Amino acid sequence: MKFVLIFGPQAVGKMTVGQELAKLTGLKLFHNHMSIELVTPIFDFGTKDGQRLVSLIRQEIFESVAKSDLEGLIFTYVWAFDHPSDWEYVNKVCEIFESRGGDVYFVELEADLDERLERNKSPHRLEHKPTKRNIEWSENNLKESMKKYRLNSMDGEIKRKNYIRINNTNMSAEEAAKAIKDKFKL
Repeated sequence: MKFVLIFGPQAVGKMTVGQELAKLTGLKLFHNHMSIELVTPIFDFGTKDGQRLVSLIRQEIFESVAKSDLEGLIFTYVWAFDHPSDWEYVNKVCEIFESRGGDVYFVELEADLDERLERNKSPHRLEHKPTKRNIEWSENNLKESMKKYRLNSMDGEIKRKNYIRINNTNMSAEEAAKAIKDKFKL
């Protein structure tokens, strides 16, 4: 079992790189907005109930995949490195797979702000993430989160053996996915 965690700030390309990696490897993609978009028409993600339901959905999928005969799962996540609760969450999710003998791979994406702002408006992103279709709100949320959280790691902060950091500002999703596949021999 392989668990690939792709993380980085909003609009860095996590979902799109994950889609390309899924094509190259046959691993299933569970991008973070799949659970958010399911819950949001009923409970806004910012509410207590919305967050609880998203968390429950993700937990159940992780546990079911970890017990299954699937080859693995790709999951995307916006990780606030300055929040201990995010570290705890990532460790908890990894433990679901590692406790069953699975291998965990960390993929960190980073890109320049101007590129991320362009990607935030891309038709592909908006097709898959209805909650991002209010561009003004989404752009403000992206900028505010940069002020509020540290969304990329510091050098040496991630100690895992299976880790790659990719600046994909000037890289296609296909190129990034190929680099990940080759690095980890997926």
